[in-house]
Amino acid sequence: MYEIPLTTEPNQSFKATIPVDGKNIELKFNIRYNTIAEYWVMTVADALTDEILIDSVPLLTGQYPAANLLEQYSYLRIGSAVMVNTSTIDLSDEPNDKNLGTDYILVWGDTIG
Repeated sequence: MYEIPLTTEPNQSFKATIPVDGKNIELKFNIRYNTIAEYWVMTVADALTDEILIDSVPLLTGQYPAANLLEQYSYLRIGSAVMVNTSTIDLSDEPNDKNLGTDYILVWGDTIG
């Protein structure tokens, strides 16, 4: 499992090399905070071609099997991702503009399914 480095900066763009299914893949991330709806969304692109692979995925926690944010994209073979609430205080289902990357982390791993 690999932790994606996130902060509370409202518009984040970065590249990360992530071990998935026995190989390293390079992805480009754009993480945005929707101030009106008060939730984070993620766009993921191929870092080499800039082709958008998934767009505007809400960063929410969930129970199995809904916890895997990438479940419906398993055919892309870019892994699985889960938002994890690491706080013992905040019991909400989603990170806000002050706790992304601290109380809530994004964990990426091998493709499931």
